[in-house]
Order: sequence, then structure tokens, then C-alpha cells
Amino acid sequence: MEMRKLGSLEVSLVGLGCNNFGMRCDLDQTKAVVAAALDAGINFFDTADVYGGTKSEEFLGQALEGHRDDVLIATKFCAPIDDDPQHRGASARWIRDAVEGSLRRLGTDHIDLYQQHMPDGDVAIEETLGALDELVKAGKVREIGNSNFSGEQIDEAAAASDDKGFARFVSAQNYFNVLHRQPLDDVVPACERQGLGLLPYFPLASGVLTGKYQRGQAPPKGTRLSGMPEDRVASVLSDKNFDRVDKLTTFAEEHGQSLLDVAFGWLAAQPAIASVIAGATKPEQVRANAEAGGAWAMSDACVAELNALLTA
Repeated sequence: MEMRKLGSLEVSLVGLGCNNFGMRCDLDQTKAVVAAALDAGINFFDTADVYGGTKSEEFLGQALEGHRDDVLIATKFCAPIDDDPQHRGASARWIRDAVEGSLRRLGTDHIDLYQQHMPDGDVAIEETLGALDELVKAGKVREIGNSNFSGEQIDEAAAASDDKGFARFVSAQNYFNVLHRQPLDDVVPACERQGLGLLPYFPLASGVLTGKYQRGQAPPKGTRLSGMPEDRVASVLSDKNFDRVDKLTTFAEEHGQSLLDVAFGWLAAQPAIASVIAGATKPEQVRANAEAGGAWAMSDACVAELNALLTA
């Protein structure tokens, strides 16, 4: 497994997204998925306090018992974790409480990467960064990052850290895949300017880039999209996306690769990418993702060819 730098951390190119734990995966299934990740050389596990109604952190902590020194744990704060309006946001007050809850649920004394899950328009970024800086200095957090920030917000946070002498964000986690390339417009350039590592989530477009869905057919039972609202399913399983998947499939076959290899290879070749966060509910999915992460070191010429194909 290829390793890449993320601040002071060294993360596996393919990371494990843990958003299914506590929701689609019970504890036993979580343990099986985590074990497969460890066997595949994955050392980077990304969760959030809100995932699974806080169960994701609990299950991940238990699944990693005996392996804590071998892995890097990333979690997040900011999203509402229950009905209490005080249990959300990016205020200094909530950050101090939220981190203690995450540490307890994960069963650890430190978090390797602590991320603001989304921007909070009600709290000045200086307040948020000041509280996070306290956690870094206290040794409870090693590095800090953001998620779902725009390029402009990434620049603003970097300027605030530099001005106040606070710890800087070292990562940005955004929705990014070969079908959803908007981060190339602002987030990727901002990451390059500020020296942040980008952590794409939903790299397989909710499963569309695995080939498991068919045009004109309902999502199979047990898949991510089954049971989702109709408008959400329609937006993902659109004719436009299937037309592009058809092009990608042909491109993959012409280059002797799989659709999965193309999805991971294209992301890995983009600027600033540190680790591709891929969720899984089964060990075989973890193994397939890990293999795809190292299957194709896509050349600049291939990236250009693929970009042209999708914009034609």
C-alpha cells in the first residue's frame, strides 16, 4: 500500500470510511471490515461523532483494540449528534465537550486527525481554530482538518491560523470523484496553495463506479442507494451518469483496467490527494478497494484523455 504525507502523519493511499459502522454494520461486521482493512495495509480510518448515532466511533474503537499504535484515526465534530441544540457546531465550548466524547467512545487518549465536519456560519473561524489549537497543545489531537469547506474558506482559515499563530488545517475532506469534479475548480487549488492534503469521500459515487447499478433498474437490496429517497436515487442513477459510466467502462477496457481501477487511479493522480476515503460494509469490498488503489498509476496523458472524454 502506497503511503502519503498528511501534515506530520503518513497515511495509506486508500483509507477506510467508517460511516456505515453502527448503521449498516453491527459490531461483528465492523470488526470483520476493519480486520480486512488492516490485512490490506490500510492504516487510516475515518469516522465522525455523528456516524451511526455515535456508534461508529464506539465500534471502531473496539475493532481496533490491540492495533492502536499501528493506525491513524480521524474523526469529526460539528454535525448535530442528538436533539440538543448545544450538541453541535464549531464553538470553542462544544469542541471541548465533543472531543472528550469522541476520545471516550474511541477508547483512546488522542485523535490523529480532528476535522471540522462542515463550515459553521455562526462561529468565527478564529474561535474554532483557537479551540483546536488548545487540543493540539494538550496532546489530545495531533493534526486538524476541515470537511466540506470551499476553496475560499480554506484560504480564510489558513490566513487566520497564520495571523493568530494557531495550528493550521492540514487536510480538506470533500465529495470528489471522476463524476463529481467540482473540487478541481476551487478546493484543489486552495489545497495546493495552503499545503493541505485532500481526502476525497464517496470516491465511487455511492456505488455507481462499481458497476453494481443498471440503467432503468431499481437499486438492488442491501446497496447504499436502496431505501434512499426517490429524488436522491434519481439524481445518482441519472441517464447522464450512466452515459458517463459507459464511456469510463470503454476507457477502462481499452487500457486493460477495471472500472474500479479507473475510479481510484484518476483520483490518486489528482493534485494534493493524500488518501482516498472509501466506505465498505463487507471485507471483500475493502480488499477490492485496496487492490484498486494500487492497480494503476495513471499517467498525465491518460488523465488528460479521460478528462477530455468526459467533457466531450
